Amino acid sequence: MKKLNYELIVSDCDGTLLNDKNRIPENVQAAINEYVTAGGIFAVCTGRMLRSILPCVRGLGLKGLVAAYQGTVIADIVSGKIIRCGGISFEDAAEICKYLESIKANINVYSDEVLYTNINKNEKHLKLYEEITGVDAISVKSIKDMVLKNGKDCQKIACLVLPEERAELYNKIKSRFGDRFDVTCSAKVLVEISPYGSTKGEALKYLINHYGVDNKRSIAIGDNLNDMSMVEAAGLGVAVGNAVEELKEIADFISVTNNDGAVAQIIEKFGLV
Repeated sequence: MKKLNYELIVSDCDGTLLNDKNRIPENVQAAINEYVTAGGIFAVCTGRMLRSILPCVRGLGLKGLVAAYQGTVIADIVSGKIIRCGGISFEDAAEICKYLESIKANINVYSDEVLYTNINKNEKHLKLYEEITGVDAISVKSIKDMVLKNGKDCQKIACLVLPEERAELYNKIKSRFGDRFDVTCSAKVLVEISPYGSTKGEALKYLINHYGVDNKRSIAIGDNLNDMSMVEAAGLGVAVGNAVEELKEIADFISVTNNDGAVAQIIEKFGLV
């Protein structure tokens, strides 16, 4: 019988746990089941909304905690109860959105499990995003005005962008707000703004403390810039084969791609002995 080698494995979702068809490969599901049965703790830390990631982790049969919005929100999987929740104040969010509107950005604002957008509901890229995440957006004319009227904290602000324009937009936002908020990318078409300190690395540390695990016996797996902090913070940091080069450069190990069952490979190679 196989025994645990690493006690905690934390995986990103899109581009890591899921393949490019937005599904969990059968060998990944089987490996996770074997790992959990052996006593391992498998958790997901994602940039997705909580309402978007809960069906996925429940479908995996996972229990315990899940981290959403880059770690801004941490919740119990079974009950859905939020045990930690941060946010950007509506005043700061309105300031960010005012700037993004001035540069004609396509904006998504996430506030208390509601997704607002200034993108036309018939726009194909928004429809694809809604299909992938399983969340319908509410389209508004002015995001800034909506945020001010709403008067609630925002867990995240994101811009949908063409892949070839991502770097330029990221640099603009990072230069403008990087000293006050966490600016990162979770996909080729996304630039995201989160509360300062609400990183996946901090979420990993929270999970380690919550479960009483030795950091040296933790693994973090990811594919994009928003995964860098947790890959750096883990005992073993893994970049999947399809990861961005910046993540591969700091990772301890580079696995096969998400389409080839990267998470299964890591469990079999490192998680169990």
